[in-house]
Amino acid sequence: MTNWAGRTAAEIAAAVREKRATPREVVAEHLARIERLDGRVGAFRVVRAEAALAEADEVGSRGDLAELPLAGVPVAIKDNLAVRGESNRVGSAAIPDTPAEDDHVTVARLRAAGAVVVGLTNVPELCVFGTTEGVHGTARNPWDTSRSAGGSSGGSAAAVAAGLVPIALGNDGMGSLRIPAANCGLVTIKPGHGVVPAGTSNWFGMSENGPLATTVEDARLMLSVLADTDAVRPHEPGSRKVAVSLRSPLAGVAISKPYAAATRAAAGVLAKAGHQVRRADPPYPLSLSFTSLAHWTAGTAVDAKDLDPGLLTRRTRVHAAVGRRFVGRVTGGDSREKLRRSLEPFFAEHDVVLTPALARRSPKAEAWHERGWLRNVLANTNYSPLTPPWNLTGWPALTVPFGSLPSGAPCAVQLVGLPGSEAMLLELAEQVEKLHPWQRTAPLD
Repeated sequence: MTNWAGRTAAEIAAAVREKRATPREVVAEHLARIERLDGRVGAFRVVRAEAALAEADEVGSRGDLAELPLAGVPVAIKDNLAVRGESNRVGSAAIPDTPAEDDHVTVARLRAAGAVVVGLTNVPELCVFGTTEGVHGTARNPWDTSRSAGGSSGGSAAAVAAGLVPIALGNDGMGSLRIPAANCGLVTIKPGHGVVPAGTSNWFGMSENGPLATTVEDARLMLSVLADTDAVRPHEPGSRKVAVSLRSPLAGVAISKPYAAATRAAAGVLAKAGHQVRRADPPYPLSLSFTSLAHWTAGTAVDAKDLDPGLLTRRTRVHAAVGRRFVGRVTGGDSREKLRRSLEPFFAEHDVVLTPALARRSPKAEAWHERGWLRNVLANTNYSPLTPPWNLTGWPALTVPFGSLPSGAPCAVQLVGLPGSEAMLLELAEQVEKLHPWQRTAPLD
């Protein structure tokens, strides 16, 4: 029997289309792996074992099977996106256990492309923080289970990195795709605003839905299914002007040696690939820390408005209380537009910016939801200062694995471009993958 668990989405879909495998056998193998390993990882809140097998049979009987880009591919869905017949708990006891009547449009597109939803993945409460733990479970980094997978798409990232599914759906409001992808050795892209349909709760247009995958090919494939545009059309190859920045956008936060070294080495790889690479820092304004905090907390205030505060954890209650002071300023202000205007001249001189993905490794996988607000905010800010600016601008940003930390867990770098540059970022990531390949999944077996 062929072991489909651990194969890429592209490989699985090709095998199913060519009748070398059935969706049922592919899904069954992944469900068996989930049952065997997820107790150590904590990726899933809900595993849809029976429903997924029935869904797989439906895909196998489709008349258009040979044309489906994700034929029979198991996929995990972040627990803040509606899956028909399942509840969204969003990591909270305050969210009712009410089944959704319809799929979110991104889930519907994945299913239409032949993917099979095997489960919903763990998130921190209301998807606020950069670590994933709470009343529904703790998502651990499969490469180092003593550490958090990151957040808020931590469960989705852990599922892919553990080989429980080949791809997963998440979203990113302040780094929630890129943070866990960086921790878990995955490829992800936060698309630019308007490329992929968002949700009703999208943090003032900052949150974008996107793929988590082990290869650039799979990330591109999944994004092509999700996107409203031809954002992943083949991009004309050529030499790019790459700015390499090791500066934290947030004042007072230092970049650790492993992430700085990985960024320098990745710059060397891009130079070897023929790109024009030079050191240059974007002109991040000193006000960026305040702007980030205001938008981050205000988004939570809106999400928590109609929830019972007695059922929310302390860190979430305080986050929302702080954010209530900023909702008017955020909705009526122009701080994001000012940030875009301040950065546009820099991007007129450079096609892409290469930065570390994180400042340091993720915090320990502990009960952060039982700790105070300030301790959580400091832990998040000190390890992930490099992702928020690109949610505030609404510009695309991609994370790709590069090297490893002293613990053996993956390290990663980030690539950022102007609106419409998704295909270019994927092209550059593919060159990095070709010249500096990585191990796709954690050695859990």
